[in-house]
Amino acid sequence: MDNNITDVSFRIDTDIKNQADKLFLQLGLNMNTAFNIFLRQSIREGSIPFSITINTPNSITIAAMLEAESIVDNPAVKRYTNVEEALKELKS
Repeated sequence: MDNNITDVSFRIDTDIKNQADKLFLQLGLNMNTAFNIFLRQSIREGSIPFSITINTPNSITIAAMLEAESIVDNPAVKRYTNVEEALKELKS
């Protein structure tokens, strides 16, 4: 083994790892390469290379999301197969 290589081990939620593996595969990367890119970019910028914020939706957005979920779960709500069908009903 190369003397300049160190093994790193960390624990991560299985679902998050699987999602990341899928994303990195689409980008032509593996987890090891993606992690190395992250570390190198962090060192280059002297910080985490993206902003970390608490993005909490406001009450109006939360209400809209809850309404959308209830519509999706309600079999009585009219469904359309395409935009033209929905527009035709709106115009009538």
